[in-house]
Amino acid sequence: MRLKEEDTVACRNETEREEDEELGLALARAQAEAHHDLQQPLQWCAVGAGSPLQLRKVAVVGYALTSKKTKSFLQPKLEGLARNKGILFVAIDQSRPLSDQGPFDVVLHKLTGKEWRRIIEDYRQTHPEVTVLDPPDAIQHLRNRQFMLQAVADLNLSDSYGKVGVPKQLVIKRDASSIPDAVTKAGLMLPLVAKPLVADGSPKSHELSLAYDQNSLQKLEPPLVLQEFVNHGGVLFKVYIVGEAIKVVRRFSLPDVCKRELSKNAGVYRFPRVSCAAASADEADLDPGVAELPPRPLLERLAKELSRRLGLRLFNLDIIREHGGRDHFYVIDINYFPGYGKMPEYEHIFTDFLLSLVQGKYKKRSC
Repeated sequence: MRLKEEDTVACRNETEREEDEELGLALARAQAEAHHDLQQPLQWCAVGAGSPLQLRKVAVVGYALTSKKTKSFLQPKLEGLARNKGILFVAIDQSRPLSDQGPFDVVLHKLTGKEWRRIIEDYRQTHPEVTVLDPPDAIQHLRNRQFMLQAVADLNLSDSYGKVGVPKQLVIKRDASSIPDAVTKAGLMLPLVAKPLVADGSPKSHELSLAYDQNSLQKLEPPLVLQEFVNHGGVLFKVYIVGEAIKVVRRFSLPDVCKRELSKNAGVYRFPRVSCAAASADEADLDPGVAELPPRPLLERLAKELSRRLGLRLFNLDIIREHGGRDHFYVIDINYFPGYGKMPEYEHIFTDFLLSLVQGKYKKRSC
């Protein structure tokens, strides 16, 4: 089979376009390594097929993530779209001083440990021109479930669209034998959900237990947080926040517990996490009263207020609707820099957010 002349030209143009894109990417990487003393946005060459090389501004985003987080977040579809929009992701080398790397327009990070918190906080102070997502002290606040939901409780949001609160909870730091008395004094009603006090993103921090009776409470392992279990139709809503954008996804959750079941069951039931990534409830045949998404105006107000109070721009909320109460919602967990790869259209939302940060920054400089 012989290729037509126009087919040959098209193939050659496509190859040239891809080579030019690779050249542009290589130039950007080289500039990011070689010109770390610059305070202006970098430029790189990017062209379409058959076009002359042209300079184009690039937003350089440094990232410090675990290998697992890098794989789930920096998917090819995100990197490809980012490149087309003029965004370059550059891995931060943790073996080198952070100030010697870049320059960066934005730094994304989700690493644990006091040393990293010190490094990123020092960098924030000495590089105010760089947007760091997010402040380490604000992130640390979410890593302790004793304080995680306090901003929601303080907000006490209630309007014509609904009411948002938190389940009644109790912190147990030690001595499992004291839990039954502490639960009685606090007036918590069984069953109770037990969660690790530390929420550091590890598999263990996502584990939870459901305790049905007083005697089983002593089998729990402090430090932990006990929350009253709220029947919610077995569905929770994951509300992803990226700057001012929000996206809601349904997930299956723990099933409801009736009084008869409560009287018949005893012991502690352990679960790896409250929702499963594969357990999407978006396509399931659910009761409309259970499946209906929370009102968007309510979620937008909640996200905006919590973002301001928490000082965070990248987080998600686990929200449940009280079964039988159409407009009563509870926030049961907050996660910093969650698994955005599971969020529909995350690559478009995230790249638009990054561009808005960079463009807003340089508009301020030009004023």
